[in-house]
Amino acid sequence: MIQRFQSLWLLLAAAGAFAGFKFSFYSGNKPDDTLLHELNASSSFLLMISTIAVGGLAFISIFLFKKRTLQLRLCVLGIVLEALLIFLYYREVNNFTQGTYSLTAILQMVIVLAFVLAARAINKDARLLKESDRLR
Repeated sequence: MIQRFQSLWLLLAAAGAFAGFKFSFYSGNKPDDTLLHELNASSSFLLMISTIAVGGLAFISIFLFKKRTLQLRLCVLGIVLEALLIFLYYREVNNFTQGTYSLTAILQMVIVLAFVLAARAINKDARLLKESDRLR
């Protein structure tokens, strides 16, 4: 289980998703006050639920290594959910009057990349098993 590359990519995606609770995506001022606010996964209920869903999906997918088709479908679902999460972040950014994106905003793209690389590794693993079954 651990020696498979998709397990490492999915673990990276899960760790990146749960790191969204700690690190900010955007820092800036809101229209009603001059205090500096940070936008992270715990800033909004929708962001929190979506982040938990993406991280949990990636973590659960690690243990489905015997069911490659289900694992691949969950990776695709993870990519879609992460795209939705990025959309929700950008929608929340519109509530700020001024500010800057944090360097840790790249973390969201790393999660998408990890899901894509996990899906490629799952396909490669399935192809290898088909070829070995053909030789028997």
